[in-house]
Amino acid sequence: MAKRKQKKRIEPTFGTPASARKRTGSAGQSDRVLPPARRRKRTSKRKGSRRRAGGRGFFRLLRGLAYWSLVLMLWAGIAGVGIAAFYGAKMPAATTWSIPNRPPNVKIVSVDGKLIANRGMTGGEAVGLHEMSPHIPQAVIAIEDRRFYSHWGVDPIGLTRAMVENLAEGRITQGGSTITQQLAKNLFLEPDRTIERKVQEVLLALWLEHRHTKAQILEMYLNRVYFGSGAYGVEAASRRYFNKPARDVTLSEAALLAGLLKAPSRLSPARDPQAAEERAQVVLSAMRAQGMIGDSQLAAAISAPATRAAAYWTGSEHYVADRVMEELPRLIGNIEQDVVVVTTVDLRLQKTAERSIRQLIEEKGESLDVSQGALVSIDGSGAVRAMVGGYDYANSQFDRASEARRQPGSAFKPFVYMAALEQGRTPESVRNDAPVKIGNWSPDNYKGKYYGRVTLAEALARSLNSVAAQLAVEVGPGSVVEVAHRMGIESKLSANASIALGTSEVTPLELTAAYVPFANGGHRPEVHFVSRVSTTSGRLLYEHQNGSVPRVASPRVVGMMNAMMADTIEYGSARAADFGWPAAGKTGTTQNSRDAWFVGYTANLATGVWFGNDDARPTKATGSSLPALAWHEFMSAAHKGVPVARLPGEWRSGREAPPVPRNAVAGSTPQPVPAASDGRPVPPADVGGPRQRGSLTILDIILGN
Repeated sequence: MAKRKQKKRIEPTFGTPASARKRTGSAGQSDRVLPPARRRKRTSKRKGSRRRAGGRGFFRLLRGLAYWSLVLMLWAGIAGVGIAAFYGAKMPAATTWSIPNRPPNVKIVSVDGKLIANRGMTGGEAVGLHEMSPHIPQAVIAIEDRRFYSHWGVDPIGLTRAMVENLAEGRITQGGSTITQQLAKNLFLEPDRTIERKVQEVLLALWLEHRHTKAQILEMYLNRVYFGSGAYGVEAASRRYFNKPARDVTLSEAALLAGLLKAPSRLSPARDPQAAEERAQVVLSAMRAQGMIGDSQLAAAISAPATRAAAYWTGSEHYVADRVMEELPRLIGNIEQDVVVVTTVDLRLQKTAERSIRQLIEEKGESLDVSQGALVSIDGSGAVRAMVGGYDYANSQFDRASEARRQPGSAFKPFVYMAALEQGRTPESVRNDAPVKIGNWSPDNYKGKYYGRVTLAEALARSLNSVAAQLAVEVGPGSVVEVAHRMGIESKLSANASIALGTSEVTPLELTAAYVPFANGGHRPEVHFVSRVSTTSGRLLYEHQNGSVPRVASPRVVGMMNAMMADTIEYGSARAADFGWPAAGKTGTTQNSRDAWFVGYTANLATGVWFGNDDARPTKATGSSLPALAWHEFMSAAHKGVPVARLPGEWRSGREAPPVPRNAVAGSTPQPVPAASDGRPVPPADVGGPRQRGSLTILDIILGN
């Protein structure tokens, strides 16, 4: 057997030099695959490497995000520039841009320069920043554009903040537009929510900032922005809500105005005072946060009572303003610039007239079933000194003084008597006051009382229907109509016997105007509300010229009429109107007291008063009650400090007015009297008399004419 070669076993050794190990192939301590100590050391190093690798990955992610954000922003900027260039190309060249004129304002003032109202699309005149309360611009900046003085027309920070807020709320709660952008929108653009409009708004805002100072931009904005309830600009809003100019607005009021800009119609104190107040407190808090006001100012403003504004402008002077606006185009043509209209109205008398109407309705309206009243006062030159068109302008803008046509009742009788005097009769002419029959019509006296033989003066003072009807038939209804039109009545009048009792409708303004010739000696002036119109720079556009005033009644006839109508106040149906001055007038009450009148005058003023209801429902008032009382209060105030003047005219009665009424003569047999009528509805009795009986025929018309 072949002898096997025995292999030598190689054992590992420790501590052998490296050179020996190489030769022998033995392994030392350093040659172990993974020594425990080194394993732990390498493991810890690897964990640190992993942490360093993770950190480097996070920063690489941030760098990536930053890079791609920059890329996106770059592309967005390029896209924005492209969109701006696209929509900007549709706009006119910037060299042609200009600030459009503010819609013209009509400033209407009283005869002594006190503001009555502003009219026009804006409802108020423009005021400079120095002419308004400093609280107003501060409040607007605090809530609308806190970085107004630092941005260049567009506020990226504010826009970003608004976007974040809107995204968080899930709805649009904030706007990112600056005051400059809002002004650009108001001046040039339609309120469309499109990309094109927004781009144009930004471009126009940049242009505004380039061409105008911050103060100019803010002033334009405050004078044009809408504050709700028809008020454009701070002056109009201040007058509308606080009845004061913008310069007198308090801190709490300024905060309310600034708060309205978010939603002018919804937050208007005329619509929702509570919502307006809550929004104002948000504005005050913003002002405090920005250091515009201190804690004490904040506390005082928050504790101020809430502002409650009427649903519409208040004050009877607005009836005058409406009338002026109707007449202005006829006087100056189209209104193309701001103008100042000086009226004939005395604002003190206007307020006195308003107070007299309102107080009587408040005190006695319910018990007498009266809801409305009107008053007109005109001087001898035809200038309207006061005009109240209703109980409350805020609730009803219908002008009952110049637009409502109502039956005047016995207040129309002076024209019947004047026609009789012009045909030769005198106040001392006698007629028999007894039941009469005109065709089939039998006009009754008040409560069926008759006084037998009476003078015309007494018949007019006591407002006897029987005598007035007789006179109308004697002189002819056509003559009565002619006299009424000559004196100033402009409405169409029906020439029939019933005209003696005032059955044709007239307005309080024209009826009062027709009494003016009695007050001024027989002349009929042009009734007017406007004395002068000029531009704000003082250039005269119109001035009323009295010129020649036609005479419509002789001095003798005027004297006789004044003597007779003075008796109405001295001992007749208008004794409640007597205020110690020489005065005259006539009461009137239509069927079922639907209309109650008193029109009276002194040598200074002719004033007419009407009470009733818009729907013509019956009342319990008479001409000798509410109208006479209102007339007395107004005329007493109007004549304070004025030298007493006698009524004009040449005729004087030689008799004494009877101190007490005569005994009534009732139940007499009706006396037939020739009739004249066109068959119109049965006329009413004076002072609430019973319904008239019968109707008129064609034969009556023929006989009467």
